[in-house]
Amino acid sequence: MIRLKNVEKSYAYKGGRTWVLRRIDAEIRQGEFVTIMGPSGAGKSTLLGILGLLDGAFDGEYWFVDEPVHALKQKHRNELHKAYIGFVFQQYHLIDDLTVYENLEIPLSYRDVKRSERQAQVADILDRFNIVGKKDLFPNQLSGGQQQQVAVARAVISEPKVILADEPTGSLHSSQGQLIMEMLKELNEQGTTIVQVTHDDKVAAYGGRLIQLADGWMVDE
Repeated sequence: MIRLKNVEKSYAYKGGRTWVLRRIDAEIRQGEFVTIMGPSGAGKSTLLGILGLLDGAFDGEYWFVDEPVHALKQKHRNELHKAYIGFVFQQYHLIDDLTVYENLEIPLSYRDVKRSERQAQVADILDRFNIVGKKDLFPNQLSGGQQQQVAVARAVISEPKVILADEPTGSLHSSQGQLIMEMLKELNEQGTTIVQVTHDDKVAAYGGRLIQLADGWMVDE
């Protein structure tokens, strides 16, 4: 499903170049649950952004569902992202002037889901995440943990083929975090491919395979 060959990411500056990722070769099969770990600055979030088709400015080859991402225009990358990927951002990325309900509805509108079906799916996800009472609130009226719950709910609501999660339990209490991870585990058992970035060994243990990064290099798997 995902194949990286000699993927690199760098930024030019006056007099030189800063490397964020170096010579990344990796393959992730459909239905895997992969954890990416490493110290701060190792390139974990950058790699996740490339995998999620959010960053097309890289060198090397990236194949996603047999599509050559490295050769695609941004419009095509966006279409693939909407069709296949649910993304949990570390900083939530909820839309401030939309309610919780409206934020959850957005991924479904991308896929032209009928209004009645959208209403049913949003109602179901609100119940599953125990946030029914928050549906009419705006993101700035929520705690960090509540925003994280909404962000995860938004990523899974359209049942994507791939879920990419950047610190999915970072702002959650242990019980909330366990609930989220059990839900991701259940989705994985149903066939969803999951790639997560985490610093938490307990969260990492939910994955079936570990990729370690250090200074932009893949040092262990």
